[in-house]
Amino acid sequence: MKKVKYFYNTQTLKYEKLVVSLRVKVLRILGFVSAAIVTGAIFLSFAYRFFASPKEKLLQRDLDGMKERYEALQGRMKEVRTKLTALEERDNDIYRVIFEAEPIPDSTRMGKVVADEEAAQLQSFASSEIIASTSVLLNEITNRIKSQEKSFDEIDKLVKNKQEMLAAIPAIQPVSNKDLKHIASGFGYRIDPIYKMMKYHSGLDFAAPSGTPIYATGNGVVEEASLSDVGYGNHVVVRHGYGYKTLYGHMLRMKVRAGQAVKRGDVLGWVGSTGKSTGPHCHYEVIKNGTKVDPVYFFFSDLTAEQFETLVKMARSGNQSFD
Repeated sequence: MKKVKYFYNTQTLKYEKLVVSLRVKVLRILGFVSAAIVTGAIFLSFAYRFFASPKEKLLQRDLDGMKERYEALQGRMKEVRTKLTALEERDNDIYRVIFEAEPIPDSTRMGKVVADEEAAQLQSFASSEIIASTSVLLNEITNRIKSQEKSFDEIDKLVKNKQEMLAAIPAIQPVSNKDLKHIASGFGYRIDPIYKMMKYHSGLDFAAPSGTPIYATGNGVVEEASLSDVGYGNHVVVRHGYGYKTLYGHMLRMKVRAGQAVKRGDVLGWVGSTGKSTGPHCHYEVIKNGTKVDPVYFFFSDLTAEQFETLVKMARSGNQSFD
């Protein structure tokens, strides 16, 4: 049963029935609804702020997992970069030094300009900080790997070239001399056997019986094979490349001819006493970039350290030369 409300009318001095207009009813309803909405909004705001929904909890769990995986990935990439940096330092400080190649600057390995441009473009993307940092790191590692691959290709070529150079540079004695008894005269000023005065001797004399084989001391091409009764007599000049030449004088007979390719250890001819000579021997010279240098420092392939030291002392003795 609907409750009826009355009010006391002071003018008529009677209780009269209270009648509420439609406008007032509508305003009351709207006020209640507004208050309910505001109260609900406040409650929901409070709830969302301090209490996560099941969906939010699932998303947060996924986000935490992504962060852990991202941090693990960052750690692995940094580890790879550390190892790559150590390899680059070894490349610059050892490999490229050995093969006389210029070190590669770090800016070239990084490709820094490219990395900066890419990072700038990524700033407009969502989660730009994570994307940019990861992309820059990956880009740097990629550039470093490409640069290192290029460096190794270059070093591989240098190794092959170095092998050819090491095979070409004079490195053994021209006459078998394991017992070190065949050195007769060294490099420098010596007493001339004919003029009996100090003259410059531009090579080493290896005394040996006539017919003893004379060997090429490095790979090369015979530049000259001359028959002569004066000076060096029958002699051979081998052009090794890389600025090196060797001369073998006073041969009894030659086995090679000009233009012929020879390898270290090939027989060039045999010991004799042709030309200006006072006895059977091989006069041996090493010429580097047009300058005659002491051959004693080019026997590193067939002497021990002790033998080399003994040979140096013998070569420096101020004895008389054979030519």
